Amino acid sequence: MSRDKILEEIIEGYRNAIYQRYQYQNIKDHYGLPETITEETVTELRNYFLNYMYPPFNRRAELNEAFESLDNYIKHPQKLVRILLDAVKLILRYGRHLPKILTAGLDALKSFRAASNFENNLVEEAIKNNIVAPYNLATINKLIKLLSRAEIEKFINDSQSLFEILHDKVVIQKIKEIIQYLILVMREKEESYSPSQIIGLEIGLEMLSEGDKLFNQLTKEDQLNLVNLITEIEKDNLDHIF
Repeated sequence: MSRDKILEEIIEGYRNAIYQRYQYQNIKDHYGLPETITEETVTELRNYFLNYMYPPFNRRAELNEAFESLDNYIKHPQKLVRILLDAVKLILRYGRHLPKILTAGLDALKSFRAASNFENNLVEEAIKNNIVAPYNLATINKLIKLLSRAEIEKFINDSQSLFEILHDKVVIQKIKEIIQYLILVMREKEESYSPSQIIGLEIGLEMLSEGDKLFNQLTKEDQLNLVNLITEIEKDNLDHIF
């Protein structure tokens, strides 16, 4: 089996694991959800994971290209800050806080890359240890156990940063405005930016906007409950595996 085929099978296997882990009744039985976090909310959260953090294999090529183009900016946010130097409106509004807000936005977008790197590490372990498909839940957990716990905890923390930012309504609105402006500037100067760089920011904006929409349905208290719940579920799953 080729590496790409193994990756495709592992992506599908991990998506199935996420689907099972975020079943409403299972979560309610084990974590005692407040009445205000409904089955619809949990379903939307699960769909958000599956659409934006762990999308299907057939969407990965476009997403990987887009986020690879953004990686340089994620690692060097000052390059995006330079694009914003002509944005008098944004500079007057946010002043010296502009780089910090932009960096927070880029940190949120790291979640997809963290998930992608995690899946690639599972592929490496499958190849190295000759663990073949089908990659059902037991096999996926077996592969995860071959990774270091510290590595997986870092992955969980990287993913968590997205939800912590979504919980901060003031910051998320500022991030969305800044990214919208960056897209506008890049489109006006398309000779200076690749299509994949622009698409990367557009996908990032969509990821943040859809997450913001999900969180906007909840009270501030339930937003925090949801962030803490995700952390607890992921840590408990890790404890179960190890």
